[in-house]
Amino acid sequence: MAVEKTLVLVKPDGVSRGLVGEVISRFERKGFRIKALKMLRMTREQAEEFYSVHRGKHFYNDLVDFITSGPIVAMILEGDSAIEVVRLMIGATDGRKAAPGTIRGDYSLSIQNNIVHASDSRESYEREVKVIFKPEEIVE
Repeated sequence: MAVEKTLVLVKPDGVSRGLVGEVISRFERKGFRIKALKMLRMTREQAEEFYSVHRGKHFYNDLVDFITSGPIVAMILEGDSAIEVVRLMIGATDGRKAAPGTIRGDYSLSIQNNIVHASDSRESYEREVKVIFKPEEIVE
């Protein structure tokens, strides 16, 4: 297994519902190390860059509107196969279809209001992390 980093966002619905601690504790209990952590409110420009791979799709504006609707908590996690394992822990994008025991399966009933985002590949991580964190904010 390779040690790697991944980006996780607790989205505005997760923050407003008070689930930040629950989300973080699941990852910590799994053994991931937090390399960066902050609360912010994404600007429209940041959101458009963050979701640029979806530009032109029918749901693009809804994604941008939702992620900018309130504060988020962003974190970089590090651990063995972090991208794959974190994606398994968060569950299917549509919370109605996510397995019980996953974050989305336990807390989400929607495809948009689905509590968390996690990078789906190394390339996505490299692109997304630059929108949220400056290099000096990441603990090595």
